[in-house]
Parts: sequence; C-alpha cells; structure tokens
Amino acid sequence: MADVRGPRTAIIYDFDGTLAPGNIQEHSLLPCYLGVSPSDFWAEVARRKQLHDADEILCYLGLLLEKAKARELPITYEVLKSQGRDTPLFDGVDGWFARVNAYAETLGLSLDHYVISSGNEELIAGVRIVDQFRKVFASRYAYDSNGLAVWPAVVVNYTTKTQYLFRINKGIENAWENEPVNRWQPMADRALPFERMIYLGDGDTDIPSMKTVHQLGGNAVAVFDPSKWHTTEIQERVQRLISEDRVKFVVPADYRPASQLDVTIRGLLGRVARDAGSQRHSLR
Repeated sequence: MADVRGPRTAIIYDFDGTLAPGNIQEHSLLPCYLGVSPSDFWAEVARRKQLHDADEILCYLGLLLEKAKARELPITYEVLKSQGRDTPLFDGVDGWFARVNAYAETLGLSLDHYVISSGNEELIAGVRIVDQFRKVFASRYAYDSNGLAVWPAVVVNYTTKTQYLFRINKGIENAWENEPVNRWQPMADRALPFERMIYLGDGDTDIPSMKTVHQLGGNAVAVFDPSKWHTTEIQERVQRLISEDRVKFVVPADYRPASQLDVTIRGLLGRVARDAGSQRHSLR
C-alpha cells in the first residue's frame, strides 16, 4: 500500500480492455468452465436487456447463474476466483505498478491504485496483480450458507461507476455505506481530491467516469488495445472521445517503460505533484 506521508494520489482503472484484453469472463469462465461461446453469451445478454428493458450487467450476472445451473456446475467465490487466475494482461502490466509507484515517490506523492469495473469482482480477485490495488469495486454476487452464488449483491454499470469515484473521493471504501456519500463535505476535507485522480478506461462504459474526473479537475486517459487500432470501431471511438472532450489523452494500452502511456502518466503525476506543492517535485 502507498506511503501515506505524501499528498494522496490515485490511478483508477477500468479492468476489461484497460488492463487486460477483452472481457474477463471470456478467457476461462465462459468457454472452459461453462462450455459457452462468449459471442453467443453476449448476444443473449443483449437480447434479454431489450426484451425485459433491463440493466445489461444484471442480465449477464443472472445469465451466468442460469448457465451454471443448467450444467449442474457450482458458482462459488473460489470457483470464480480460480477462473480469473490465467487472465492475460497487456504488455508491461506486471512491472507497471512497482515502476510507477517508485516514480511517484520521487515526486513526493503517495500513490494508490483502484479498479472500478462492471466485470466480476471475484474473477478479478484471482488475477495475479490484484494485490496491487488498494480496493477493487466491481460487480459481485451474494452467497448462501453453502457458499453458492444466489443473486447479484453489487452491480457496477456505466453510471454507477461514478458513485465509486465519489466514494474514493470521500474515503468510503465499501459499497454499502450510503449516507456519508450523499452528505455534503467541503472539498478541502475530502480524502482524495479529484484533482489528484487519473482515470484510465477504454470504452463507452467509462465515458461518465472520464467526464466526471475531467470536469472536476482530474485527468482522464483513454486506452485502446494496440492490436485493434486498425479497426474502424476503435478509430471512431477515439475520434469521438476527443471531439466530445471526454478525455485529455488517448494512448495504446502498452504499459512498458517509455511507452506513450508510461510517458503520459509520468507527466500527469508530475503535474499533480506541482499543483499539490510537493517539495520533491521535479520534471524528470
């Protein structure tokens, strides 16, 4: 965990498409454990959300349980965690945290990392980098006395993601405590000012969070899968994010040293240190 002696700063990540390619359920849970085609699964989710005028995240969480029940397969916390263990990550992610933490320390900043994701919290708990995060806010299940998933306990969709930004802002690191989130609090008294937040996301589900952080003085950075840059979908998404003033920077999801992302984040941390008045700040 970050050193609390310097000004608190945070990088807040979406997960799917930001730290790892694709959707986390597609790597093992759907094809290997449940024996389900990911494309068929998401097509059924899309059909159900329209049919029932329903939330997409609730639809996928419910459908996962249905698919498991139909195959008489248990869905438990440990089963889901085990399905996240082999999740592939973008280039450089494994060494990213130690390197960026060390750089923040040279600037006199205390850097924390958070995840806010619509994906399964239990799957993310199995990913090899999970210990790098101060807190993971993601969709997850409630479990019965036998440890079996029975219903969605937390649903994180594109608008509720912004709620968790305010929880981080006010130092409330759980999903259930609502009264202090809504209580007025002077900006100067909040645990982590928006100006010291950097949000990394890749898709439409991140737009409200990007816009919120951007408008409240922080920095929003959009990333894209480098292997898909040639696609019209990615290029149009990048153009839209820039033209609509949703983000300040758009870079490939390449976390290796000296990459565009690496240089951009170092520059933003330098700006945060400068604005926070860190005595150790210098542009390196």
